Amino acid sequence: MEDRALQFLRRLLDAPGPSGYERIPAQIWREEAETFADEVTHDVLGNSYARVRARGDAEDVPKVLLAGHIDEIGFVITHIDPEGFLWFAPLGGWDDQVVVGQRIRIAGREGDVVGVIGKKAAHLLQEEDRKKPTRLEDMWIDIGAHHHDDAVSRVEVGDAAVIDSHVLELMGEIVVSRSMDNRMGAFIALETARLIAAERCAVDVFAIATTQEEISFGGAYTASFRTPSTVAIAIDLTHPTDYPGADKKRSNDVKLGGGPVLSRGATVNDGVFRGLRESARGQGIDTAVQAWGKSSGTDVDAMIHSGAGTATGIVSVPSRYIHSPNEMVHLRDLENAAKVIAGFIRTLTPESDFRPGSW
Repeated sequence: MEDRALQFLRRLLDAPGPSGYERIPAQIWREEAETFADEVTHDVLGNSYARVRARGDAEDVPKVLLAGHIDEIGFVITHIDPEGFLWFAPLGGWDDQVVVGQRIRIAGREGDVVGVIGKKAAHLLQEEDRKKPTRLEDMWIDIGAHHHDDAVSRVEVGDAAVIDSHVLELMGEIVVSRSMDNRMGAFIALETARLIAAERCAVDVFAIATTQEEISFGGAYTASFRTPSTVAIAIDLTHPTDYPGADKKRSNDVKLGGGPVLSRGATVNDGVFRGLRESARGQGIDTAVQAWGKSSGTDVDAMIHSGAGTATGIVSVPSRYIHSPNEMVHLRDLENAAKVIAGFIRTLTPESDFRPGSW
C-alpha cells in the first residue's frame, strides 16, 4: 500500500468515533476527500459525501453509491456514582469478556480522559461465580477519581468512550485496530472514488462514510434517500474461515490475504454480483464468495429500501477477531477491494439494466 494511503488509513483508524459520535473520523475522511473529489459535504446525521462527477460533467447520469460505515463500537457513560466510578452502556455489540480490564479513552468536555474497565477481582468471587462470564452491567470505569465531584469535573453523563488502543502493523502487511469495523469500509469507498477520479467514467460516483451502522443503520437510510442511485454497494468486514474452529460449511473458504469477498443472497442484486466478479477476474484478483440466507447485517439492508429501489452489492474484507480491540486484516485485501469495485463501475453506462432477467 502506498505511503499516502497507509497514513490516511492510520489516521482514520486511530480517531475515536463510536456510533452517534463519529465527528472526528468523519472530519479526517472529508479532509482527504477534498484533495480530489468534485464535491464534499455532510448531513445532519453526520454522513459524509464525496462526489466524483461523470466525464463531461453531465447531470442526468446514473449514480453509484459506495457506503462504508465510519462508526465503531464503543461505550457511553450513563451514571457517575458517589465514589467517582463511571457506569456505562455499550454502543454496538460487544463480547463482554473482551472488555474486562481494558483501558478506555473517554471524550470529556475539556479533553480525553483515560480510565480502566473494572470488575470484582476473581480472588473475591465465590467458586461458582468464577465459572460464570462477567456481564457488562457488572463492570465499571475507574478514572482514578477520589469521589463524585472529582469525576464530574472531567466527565459527564452522555460522554462517549472507546478502547484506548492504536493501529499496530504485524508481519507481512497484517494490521490490527480496534476500529477496523468499519473505518476500513469508509477508507475503501474513498480510495475507489479516487481511482475513478483518475479515469472518469459514465456515471456519478458518491463515496459515503455512513454513521450509526452498529446501532440502527440510520446513516445508510438517510444517505440512500438523499442520493437515489442505480447501484449501491456496501463495503464491510466479514468473518474468514482460516482460524481454529471456523465453520467453512456456513461461511465458505475465506482467508486473510485471499482477496475481497463478494456476497450473494436475497438482499444482493445478482447482476451487481456478476459484474463485480467479472471485474475481479479481468484484473486477475482472487475473490471468495459468501452466501446469506437472510439479511446481510450491513448497510445494504437499509439501502435496498430506498426510493424506487436500487441494485445492491456487498464487497467485504476478511477480518479475524471482529468486535474486539484487535480486528485484523491484510492490507492487500483493502487495495484489491477498491480495484474490483472501480473496475466494475467503469463498465456501467446510462443503459445498464439491473432488473432481474436483464443480465
